[in-house]
Amino acid sequence: MARRSRVRLWRLADDDYPKTLFLEHNPSFDRPGIYGDSGGDYPDTHRRFALFASAAIEIARRIGEGNLILHAHDWHAALVPVFLRRVYRDEPDLQRLPCILTVHNGGFQGVFPQSVLRDIALPDDLWSPDFMEWYGRLNYLKGGLTFADMVTTVSPTHAFELLTDVGGFGLQHTFRKLGDRLVGIRNGIDVEKWNPVTDKQIPAHFSAQDLSGKVRCKAVLQEAWGLPRRADIPLFGMSARLVAQKGLDQIVASQSLRLLDAQFIFLGAGEAQFEQALRELSARYPARIGLNTAFTDALEHQLLAGADFLMMPSLYEPCGLTQMRAQLYGALPVARRVGGLADTIEDGVTGILYDAYSPEAFDHAVQRTVTLYQDRSWFTELARGAMRKDFSWRQPAEAYAAVYRRAQATRAIPEPTPDEPRPKRAPRKRGATTSGKGGRGNGVDARR
Repeated sequence: MARRSRVRLWRLADDDYPKTLFLEHNPSFDRPGIYGDSGGDYPDTHRRFALFASAAIEIARRIGEGNLILHAHDWHAALVPVFLRRVYRDEPDLQRLPCILTVHNGGFQGVFPQSVLRDIALPDDLWSPDFMEWYGRLNYLKGGLTFADMVTTVSPTHAFELLTDVGGFGLQHTFRKLGDRLVGIRNGIDVEKWNPVTDKQIPAHFSAQDLSGKVRCKAVLQEAWGLPRRADIPLFGMSARLVAQKGLDQIVASQSLRLLDAQFIFLGAGEAQFEQALRELSARYPARIGLNTAFTDALEHQLLAGADFLMMPSLYEPCGLTQMRAQLYGALPVARRVGGLADTIEDGVTGILYDAYSPEAFDHAVQRTVTLYQDRSWFTELARGAMRKDFSWRQPAEAYAAVYRRAQATRAIPEPTPDEPRPKRAPRKRGATTSGKGGRGNGVDARR
């Protein structure tokens, strides 16, 4: 027996933005953490996101006029296509809705005990390797992949990686079944916000034509991090979570931080072992290594504006954004050839790419950059070229539009002939309406 919950729908009242709706259900989401707390998932996490998915479909049912497309993201919304095709399978209007699932990080899948299947009112036949069963557990992401009309991920290279035994996170067989319905589209960035010509958060402005302001930004950055002002040596920066996935184990084990005549600064917090290791290195080499675990957006702007190079030795990186921002600020990325890094960095042209995941490979790549930096005219030309790259949303938006058209085509249901009855439209239910500051709230019943 499906539960029913009352949720509230809010609309953003600012007409300068596209029509934006927010779902409110305080018993599920008014908590310290969105996904969980420091101890992991909340005990009812499986129900929380089942409610979210069901409510999204109910909202689509109520605003169902026009060209609607359901676009779900990651395991937290992966039940949208599952519910749509199974729980609502007898509602013709809803079956016309295309449903797309985007996987930002396939390492997070929403895995729960088998008993959850009935707890969220899904039919027993979904407990099958063909649907949602995964090594004796229930896998929300697998279900979404199975029932979505199209699946996207955040770079072309990562789409290929998901098909491999190494990069598929245990779902490689499910990804392979998708065939050409799996599409990799790189993310874009806000090129108005990330623009060194107009950025109000950096000490001096600069452009590909005039890099003099970047020299000033480097000097200010060195001083702010307690490092000597030195224009003659390369300054490497890193803005990331200090976790193994970002390659921190390779960095702290490398010889570059200990031996090279270069400076290294790190911005971000993460696993205690890596924070401690970097603190110790900073104390041992105070003229060359700096750490700040109190991340702010302004500090990232200043880091990219002042750094010569950006370190991204990631174990895996579905897309990555920082490497694109860095290039627009003339900071050349030093990165592993994985995921979106391979798609957005040209080795020897707008950055340095390498393959092996080891401290030695990282050291070799850093040495390449030091050699590059010593030829200042060459380095400057590469930085200018990187700053001219187009990382806007224009091309990704066109690619998403093509995916939407394909998804719509898969759901195109021919109009009935004059002799055939038209499908009966499901009745719409309207809830009580309340007003609130900044938007309008509507009550919606969600099944789960």
